[in-house]
Amino acid sequence: MAAALTLYRSTIGKKAIMAITGFIGYGFVILHMVGNLHIFEGPAEFNHYAEFLRTIGTPVLPERGLLWILRVVLLASVILHVTAAVQLTRLDWASRPQGYRQTKRKQATFASMTLRWGGIAIFFFLIYHLAHFTFGVGIPNFAGHESAYQNVVTGFSNPINVALYIVAVGALGMHLYHGVWSMFQTLGLNGARTDGFWRGLAALSGILLFLGFSTVPIAVITGVVR
Repeated sequence: MAAALTLYRSTIGKKAIMAITGFIGYGFVILHMVGNLHIFEGPAEFNHYAEFLRTIGTPVLPERGLLWILRVVLLASVILHVTAAVQLTRLDWASRPQGYRQTKRKQATFASMTLRWGGIAIFFFLIYHLAHFTFGVGIPNFAGHESAYQNVVTGFSNPINVALYIVAVGALGMHLYHGVWSMFQTLGLNGARTDGFWRGLAALSGILLFLGFSTVPIAVITGVVR
């Protein structure tokens, strides 16, 4: 335990925490996005997918048991990720001369400048998202597990919910763009000749995730899915 705490207090330990939790989060959002797109297959297929998520792991675990374990792991990962990011930022700025800080801030991209607050915003949206579609907060006539399809349609029939969701996944896309690009930097993959390629790949991953997530609420609010 003492060795683990010592490692966590170090810069290397915090970067390792960010890498591991970032990988967990990235894997989750990809799987979640792919799952959301089942809604375009119709009510039966989407409800079947939702039923699969509820019953996976049974009878070893109770219904929704594995699903809640994954949710707790995700929430813990987000908390650790944001905490490590804030601590690393403070350590970095504390070690820089004042003049360097000002120059560095001017050179930073919009995505990196908002990375810290974007991560915090994503955490609070995750709480809201769970309350919305898991417990039915803000969804009239919430159907519970009887019809996940109808819950999504009803929830995204509200323009405010759609706007909040699109803004949140936009922040997520920017966060992932900077996070993926930083990962390439940390691994030493980018150089003078390849920086543009890796930055473009990171941007593409963020854009695709934004489009994948935002298509569902847009399809509902425009009547494509109903």
